Amino acid sequence: MTEILLAQDSTVAVVTLNRPAKRNAVTLGMWRELGALFSRLGADGSVRAVVLAGSGGHFCAGADIAEFGEVRRGADDVAVYEEAVDGATRALLALPKPAIAAVTGYCVGGGAGLAMACDFRIATADARLGIPASRLGIVYGTLDSRNLISLVGLARAKEILFAGRQLDAREALAIGLVDRVVETDARQAAIGFAAEIARNAPLAIAGAKLTLNALAAGEAHARAAEIQAAIAKAAESRDYAEGVSAFREKRRPVFRGE
Repeated sequence: MTEILLAQDSTVAVVTLNRPAKRNAVTLGMWRELGALFSRLGADGSVRAVVLAGSGGHFCAGADIAEFGEVRRGADDVAVYEEAVDGATRALLALPKPAIAAVTGYCVGGGAGLAMACDFRIATADARLGIPASRLGIVYGTLDSRNLISLVGLARAKEILFAGRQLDAREALAIGLVDRVVETDARQAAIGFAAEIARNAPLAIAGAKLTLNALAAGEAHARAAEIQAAIAKAAESRDYAEGVSAFREKRRPVFRGE
């Protein structure tokens, strides 16, 4: 069975974690594959938005603990493992296009980390979110912890990590851990939202994501040149000319990402 599925619906790529018998628990190999896949999607001009989902009714039950005895045997192994996890997270954060998590069923541990690295999280009412690291004797990673703080604030982040309990979708919505709760199909809701965003100018969205993520991480000054380059690239693009022309002509613009 292919453990990570990729499909494309027009300009929206849908990445599906596909280990339903394990509630889509992620192996070391899958962490590495996800990092490489998100990097490829970032460079693919035909893709303007990415949806991340799980198969079999669950988003992701986190890392596959069953393999920990083999791949996390000591501090050196743990460092290698965490680098693979962070590699997937960094690739999602660096993706120069919107990423939307379609959260169903369990979304815990490393699965929650993947969802938090996306730009948006759309959940079904039956979703359960949590980070049980403290119940496993694991220190949750710096990158994922930073993303958690940026969504829910420091006090809530401490509560989530210290207590290790699961939150239902409504509680997660109330504290900002998810952005929308739907009664229907989270995957289709995420694809629809992604398609809506994908109609806008790709260079403008990429620049906005770069700027906002740099501000949230306290890196705006260090990445000022990169941000300015994104602003200049958009200003000199054909899409900018198209946007202005469409506004004047009172029609919908057709953006090409160039």
